[in-house]
Amino acid sequence: MLVDIKEPQNSISRKAINVWIISEIIQNFIGFAVLGILFYLDDRFLWKEWIGWVLILLLAISIPAAIWAFISPYIQYKSWRYEVDEEFVQLKSGVLEEKHLLIPMTKIQSVETVQGPLMRKYGLYSVSIGTMGSTHVIPALPKEEAVSLRNQIAKYAKVKDEDE
Repeated sequence: MLVDIKEPQNSISRKAINVWIISEIIQNFIGFAVLGILFYLDDRFLWKEWIGWVLILLLAISIPAAIWAFISPYIQYKSWRYEVDEEFVQLKSGVLEEKHLLIPMTKIQSVETVQGPLMRKYGLYSVSIGTMGSTHVIPALPKEEAVSLRNQIAKYAKVKDEDE
């Protein structure tokens, strides 16, 4: 028996790009600060020569990674899609390695909305879906959409709402 499952059509908020870029900037700032401190310590305490070469290699890898951090959020945003119906939650993401996940409603044990400090600044929430083996996330949705989606999934999966 073949089941006709349509491709997911719903996209996440465009504000996700800003959240992801800011998050990457913070991570890169911390990484470069640590590298800077290590370069200083290497110079100050005259560590073994090979340590300096390792630090140079790390810097050479970090620069392209930092540039990629400004490009990847746009690609992530364009590839993220989701769909919810009475049978499945569908999540689709990825460009080079496309991932299309079907979560049966019967396997869902919990569903919650999550908001970190950066997401709060942009009024976004993530919907976290818990199954027996793992947790799946639909990132960066506006509050009304996230709450509505959480409630819809809870209703279809018959999960009791713990937030109320």
